[in-house]
Amino acid sequence: MALESPPVCDFGWKGVDATLPATDGKAYSIRDCAGPNGLIVAFICNHCPYVKAVIGRMVRDAKDLAEKGVGYVAICSNDADAYPQDSFANMKRFAEQNGFPFPYLQDEDQSVARAYDAACTPDFFGFNADFELQYRGRIDAARMDAPAPGMKRDLHDAMVMVAETGEGPREQVTSIGCSIKWKAA
Repeated sequence: MALESPPVCDFGWKGVDATLPATDGKAYSIRDCAGPNGLIVAFICNHCPYVKAVIGRMVRDAKDLAEKGVGYVAICSNDADAYPQDSFANMKRFAEQNGFPFPYLQDEDQSVARAYDAACTPDFFGFNADFELQYRGRIDAARMDAPAPGMKRDLHDAMVMVAETGEGPREQVTSIGCSIKWKAA
């Protein structure tokens, strides 16, 4: 079932830091993934058709934004017991197959997704250099389709603005995707 992220960015909300295991065998602090001008925290998973549709654009944006001093990190918080496609071993394969230039972290206890109030995959959080939220929206208008030539790159353009000014655009369109697969209480 498709789910949208909340309709309003909570500007200035301080991101929550945590150290999580990554598919490259290391552990990373979320905050340590930031560049000097900001950070994108993307909640994704391996099996979601919405994520699969945009993964190439995510990799492209991460590379382009690195040149602007913006870091990138992806986090999988799905219940891997109920959804084995999102297991850590499958996360490793997914990162390799897609040439991730950023750490892909596992949030096995789902505490990070809960702290961020992540709603769907993909769910994008764009922070400025002070780790203050400035963007929570979609990657672009194409969503699951191939983007039209010259289509506005919402996430990329917002983060260029954040890198240059410290603030994100006030007009943002929510992301849409599959719900986070929460563990039973």
